[in-house]
Amino acid sequence: MLDNLTNRLARVMKSLKGEARLTEANIGDALREVRMALLEADVALPVVKDFIAAVKEKAVGEEVIGSLSPGQALIGVVHAELTKIMGDAHEGINFNTQPPAIVLMAGLQGAGKTTTVGKLGKFLKENHKKKVLVVSCDVYRPAAIEQLKFVAGQAGVDFFPSSVGEKPEDIAAAAIDWAKRHYHDVVLVDTAGRLAVDEEMMAEIKRLHAAIKPIETLFVVDAMLGQDAVNTARSFNEALPLTGVVLTKLDGDARGGAALSVRHVTGKPIKFAGVGEKLTGLEAFHPERMASRILGMGDVLSLIEEARKGLDEEKAVAFAKKLKAGKGFDLNDFKEQMAQMRSMGGLSALMDKMPAQIAQAAGQLPAGAENKMIGRVEGIINSMTPAERAKPELIKASRKRRIAMGAGVQVQDVNRLLNQFEQTQKMMKQFSKGGMGKLMRGMKGMIPGMR
Repeated sequence: MLDNLTNRLARVMKSLKGEARLTEANIGDALREVRMALLEADVALPVVKDFIAAVKEKAVGEEVIGSLSPGQALIGVVHAELTKIMGDAHEGINFNTQPPAIVLMAGLQGAGKTTTVGKLGKFLKENHKKKVLVVSCDVYRPAAIEQLKFVAGQAGVDFFPSSVGEKPEDIAAAAIDWAKRHYHDVVLVDTAGRLAVDEEMMAEIKRLHAAIKPIETLFVVDAMLGQDAVNTARSFNEALPLTGVVLTKLDGDARGGAALSVRHVTGKPIKFAGVGEKLTGLEAFHPERMASRILGMGDVLSLIEEARKGLDEEKAVAFAKKLKAGKGFDLNDFKEQMAQMRSMGGLSALMDKMPAQIAQAAGQLPAGAENKMIGRVEGIINSMTPAERAKPELIKASRKRRIAMGAGVQVQDVNRLLNQFEQTQKMMKQFSKGGMGKLMRGMKGMIPGMR
């Protein structure tokens, strides 16, 4: 989503190449470009003004030391200020209350509120080991109640039934009473939304808030709304004592200004970011990591966390022992790694958190090509005999033709797979001999364009 902003900022940093020191003169043009990049990204004007003033104050006179270029020195200042705008550090759900912790979800219709309730329920269950109950207080749309029931089933959390005609306060009170009697840790309360902010909606949600006294009141906002997201956030913040914000559709084709504006305008932390349609697509929002992604540095920490979530620990231990014992990396292992990549959301999900240099190389793949590619690899390997998977060197011309026919592909596809496997095998050998540096050098051959 923030690719355009990332690319603009990268060009700005390059413009400072060759300078020995950051001065008011040489960063003037650079900051004008930064200002335009932020405005194009739909960041609120007051936020842009404060940001540029803070960067200018801290950057002028910044010494360029050691191996740092002026562009890198400015990146350091910009990174710190971007992080500050978005909230300094991650703030999670507050559980400091007698169970159940009540979380009220507010926002406009279409922001992804109900799906976010399901995502958050799954997140709290899997990451915090909480017993979660969800309830819908949207008494205007029967479909909303049914949708939450369906989402709760997918997320593996408990659902409290409600129906049109009941009062939202009565529904919530009954759900909380049920949660107390059945030892739930958290109650997530979904509320009705409107297409625009109106007095009736605000009055209703104020009454609901007063009745249930939630420890968390989260504002769910569509990141693709741009300036409208900021205005809506301001309205909700004036009506309710918000404790945090959830940005949805952060992976969408939007300019991304909401991520940089909402925290500044409301003074409330962004706690979570929704990405994708799957119920696993909710990330804890870390301002410093998001700042790194915006500046093209990638987000390796979040990538590692995603890998851990999707990792089968027993298989990982067995694989590590196999490498350590020098038994090598075969095509069965290669297929397993492809399946692992698919479970983590595919190549695009990984590349979104990679540094820009690697991500741009991967971006040459057409949309949807990655799953097709992984499926083709699995099909080719499935057409091999167990002996061929264990010893790929056995695969000569006649075997390649048989494998290609069995997988419904061309012989060139089989050759391409074997070449990719050979490169990966070399990389694994370097890694098993001990060296992250060797591993990274090995990756250069894996992704075209990486130097």
